[in-house]
Amino acid sequence: MGPGADWSADAQDHRQTIGVAIRVPAPFGPLLQAKRAEFKDPLADLIPAHVTLLGPTVIHQVARPALVEHLEQVSREVGPFPMALRGTGTFRPVSDVVFVQVARGISGCERLEQRIRSGEYAAELTFPYHPHVTVAHDVAEADLDRAFDDLADFRADFDVEEIWLFEQDAAGQWRAVRSFRLTGEEQTR
Repeated sequence: MGPGADWSADAQDHRQTIGVAIRVPAPFGPLLQAKRAEFKDPLADLIPAHVTLLGPTVIHQVARPALVEHLEQVSREVGPFPMALRGTGTFRPVSDVVFVQVARGISGCERLEQRIRSGEYAAELTFPYHPHVTVAHDVAEADLDRAFDDLADFRADFDVEEIWLFEQDAAGQWRAVRSFRLTGEEQTR
């Protein structure tokens, strides 16, 4: 999950870091998370395999109901869509990241990301939105190369039927806390 906005109140109490993502389902998600650990990524055990829609964002707990309402609205606007993950890509040399590529479902991800990151949740992005599943980040160059090569033939197909609200705990662990079923009539291919 990438950088997001800070919509917190002045009080430092009751702030929560959240994110919104598409979970990569089993057996693919656990496999990619295990591979991320194999590539020595220090965040492998803290972040389940996912496609980010709204990166880490600090909100005040009083803003949570409005966020939930916003995500419910978005999920009523967009319908389920197929996703295909194929092979690897990288952001090098700009960023030391190797990822599994979204080969089908890009427009669905973009549509969700644009709707989620709107209104009071609009934020300037460091990089243009590019849906992907990170498998190695800020690791040694040899591990980045190994990740790129080892997963070059990776393939996964599944339907995106829901988006997830994640929370980060004090230890840095990201936990899926609520799903929002995509029920909209707008189909994305």
